[in-house]
Amino acid sequence: MNDTGADAVEVVVIGAGQAGLSAAYHLRRSGFTPDRDFVTLDHSPAPGGAWQFRWPSLTYGKVHGMHALPGMELTGADPARPSAEVISAYFATYERTFDLRVRRPVDVRAVREGDGGRLLVETSAGNWAARALVNATGTWDRPFWPRYPGQETFRGRQLHTARYPGPEAFAGQRVIVVGGGASGTQHLLEIAPYAAATTWVTRRPPVYVEGPLDENAGRAAVALVEERVKRGLPPRSVVSVTGLPLNDAIREGLANGVLDRQPMFDRIVPDGVEWSDGRHGTADVILWATGFRPVVDHLAPLRLREAGGGLRVEGTRAVADPRVHLVGYGPSASTIGANRAGRAAVRDIKRLLAGKAGGLGGAGGAGAAGRPAAA
Repeated sequence: MNDTGADAVEVVVIGAGQAGLSAAYHLRRSGFTPDRDFVTLDHSPAPGGAWQFRWPSLTYGKVHGMHALPGMELTGADPARPSAEVISAYFATYERTFDLRVRRPVDVRAVREGDGGRLLVETSAGNWAARALVNATGTWDRPFWPRYPGQETFRGRQLHTARYPGPEAFAGQRVIVVGGGASGTQHLLEIAPYAAATTWVTRRPPVYVEGPLDENAGRAAVALVEERVKRGLPPRSVVSVTGLPLNDAIREGLANGVLDRQPMFDRIVPDGVEWSDGRHGTADVILWATGFRPVVDHLAPLRLREAGGGLRVEGTRAVADPRVHLVGYGPSASTIGANRAGRAAVRDIKRLLAGKAGGLGGAGGAGAAGRPAAA
């Protein structure tokens, strides 16, 4: 693929959520200059990553495990204020404070092999030719919808967590919530006071964990997810291997029957769902709290996907192409993990560019590649 007309830079960062901003911060700190040595591209309309799309009833006080971005703490936030507002404002301030110059809205259409060992990043705002790529696209734009027999016959409404409008929208309705993660339980506990009836179904019985997740348990959970991506398997979320913390809200939901888990139904019918044992559940709404999948289709031209269905990653580096780093993917999908992954990716990229200094040609040359590596 010819790079004629593409702007040459050292690094392109795709995505300006927690992981992307962390990477941009560490690039800046290492001596890379925004718009000259690297660009950060974000397809969202405003700062805030996926947080800007969260439902209004998810207040900052309900957020599980929000970790501050590197170099600037988030302090004094009102716990009763919507998390979308709090975190979007924090991200916007962060981008200004460190002059990260995020370009938005920019849609990345494809990343493919370019000229002279560079990667060609094709976007709605033009093309860039980069020596290295940080992919920080997260999962929010790829909600996972399971398929069940009869799904297309359902006369009610089906929606996913990604479009959850808040509990008031379910007033007087019979709601089936599908999914055993944090979002599913939060939705149930919020909706129950408004709905005519709620039913909770999950593929596996929920695992409740006493007390907050400690450091050792968190490390063990991350290790399990990391093992999968090292083998080229699709990553599971960190939350899926930690269990549900048994807090006061969960205890109350168990006591009053809201969190009365039922096994997964076998089919969907026009007025609800059915199980193979003959049971029937009437529903006006099926809410799929079934998680998300990584947004990586734009990397398809690089052929990074393994036979197991995932991208094989060592640390943050794609094993199939050491120029590509995935942050916020698999074990680094948590907010603290994203921060660490951004730092690790930049450290690795500096070594890569130093080793190739002068060998790839194009704008920037040996000086641009070597200068950050020495910082």
